[in-house]
Amino acid sequence: MSASANKKLMQDIFAAAASPDPAVRDRSLFVASLADDARWIVTGQYSWSRIFAGKEAIMNDLHGYVRTRLRERTRTVAERFIADGDIVVVEAKGDNVTPEGVRYDNDYCLVFRFENGKIKEIREYCDSVLTERALGPFPQPAVRAAS
Repeated sequence: MSASANKKLMQDIFAAAASPDPAVRDRSLFVASLADDARWIVTGQYSWSRIFAGKEAIMNDLHGYVRTRLRERTRTVAERFIADGDIVVVEAKGDNVTPEGVRYDNDYCLVFRFENGKIKEIREYCDSVLTERALGPFPQPAVRAAS
């Protein structure tokens, strides 16, 4: 796909998922556009920093956990799209509230890399202090006892 086609796809994805009405927010285009072996990289040096490898891990482990920490379906509103080749950079702002009533309106820079028409990699840059203050630390995986 061309840079302009990738940019248009990201604009459509964010438009569908950013409705002020949580009942009509639609993430199906994002899910359909995500490669099965995609990676979501949460950058930084805090508890959320890790690589979520594979569509299932992105949707269940990352997005699934975030959904448990918000009152309504996640809302992230794109403010700017920049496309160059197989990369689309999206500057966006969250508009969310936790069950405890804490605002979680993070600023994001999301770098999407496309391969064969699918989103292959996402690099997330955000305010890590706000993330941990509003959502808490990301749960550590269970450690299996040695047998």
